[in-house]
Amino acid sequence: MNKSELVDAIASNSGLSKADSKRALDGMTGAVEGALKKGDKVSLVGFGSFSISNRAARTGRNPQTGKEIQIAAKNVVKFKAGADLSKKVN
Repeated sequence: MNKSELVDAIASNSGLSKADSKRALDGMTGAVEGALKKGDKVSLVGFGSFSISNRAARTGRNPQTGKEIQIAAKNVVKFKAGADLSKKVN
């Protein structure tokens, strides 16, 4: 499912217009991005949690040449599904 399909699903399930559904989705993703940038954790009870994890710098290898390369440290987003979501999927 891509973003436009998700907007369509939100509109049909909520009774909102597609434009309102798109604004709601954009607002939600913007709020999650802002919280994660500040280092906060975002928890949606029953759905899951978004958090930031720091990945340390490391030495990697170019698969084509076999030459060692340095991979810089970076922050990565992690998602852990909640119990209700896990039960519904299985």
